[in-house]
Amino acid sequence: MTDVKAFLAEKASKTENALTEHFARWKDAPERLREAMEYSLFAGGKRLRPGLVLGAAEITGGNDERALPAACAVEMIHTYSLMHDDLPAMDDDDLRRGRPTSHKVYGEAMAILAGDALLTMAFEVASQSGDARVVAELAGAAGAEGMVGGQVIDLMSENEQLTVDELQRLHACKTGALIRASVRAGVLLGGGSEEALTRLTQYGEHIGLAFQIADDILNVTGTEAAMGKPVGSDEAHHKSTYPALLGLEKAKELADACVAQAIQTLEDFGDEAAHFRALAQYIVERDS
Repeated sequence: MTDVKAFLAEKASKTENALTEHFARWKDAPERLREAMEYSLFAGGKRLRPGLVLGAAEITGGNDERALPAACAVEMIHTYSLMHDDLPAMDDDDLRRGRPTSHKVYGEAMAILAGDALLTMAFEVASQSGDARVVAELAGAAGAEGMVGGQVIDLMSENEQLTVDELQRLHACKTGALIRASVRAGVLLGGGSEEALTRLTQYGEHIGLAFQIADDILNVTGTEAAMGKPVGSDEAHHKSTYPALLGLEKAKELADACVAQAIQTLEDFGDEAAHFRALAQYIVERDS
């Protein structure tokens, strides 16, 4: 676990330094807008998605420098999605990463605009990778068939009991799509083979599902202090979750099965994938 946290911390530091450089170049943006963007973007967090981008590039190419723009773009897209998810019209959350959410500090209009700015500027940054395939991957993951589509399904599913298959479809869009795209972007920028892309895509899909199941479990068993946000919100919003549909123990078993499948996809890789093996296990053992 210590090694995984060190791996994520190293990738987070690289990503945050690069993000700081990008923001230094955007001098003409209104100051209040910049403040709102930076408030959420630099609020901490695991930086899992940038870690996946940079880690996948290392596994397939040995160097993560070329993948830094994509890592920054992924984190900007992820942050925008959290800012908009927290809005009163969506999940109506007041706390994120242990601090008041963006709309509580800057107002709803500014939180919407700051999220919009992060999303659009993410593609400007992603284009600096020099690979149009990466821009397309991120656009697909963020759009109507990805995160936005997943959020729509989530909103429409409140007060309804979904089947497990329907719940998996929801989260494959809302959560899994960007995790999958993060891994794929790293492979593309690392120069990985088609076989490596196939294997690591499967890895991304399995850990994406494991991540969401773990999140659902933590919403039941976690604490606000550790999570940095309220727990029990899924039940309050009458949302279908894996613990609600399967029970807590069965949900844990499903998460563990996803981890095992993720690790199996890495069997053709050597020590270069050690961090990804450990990361899959960390996803279901974390407390936040």
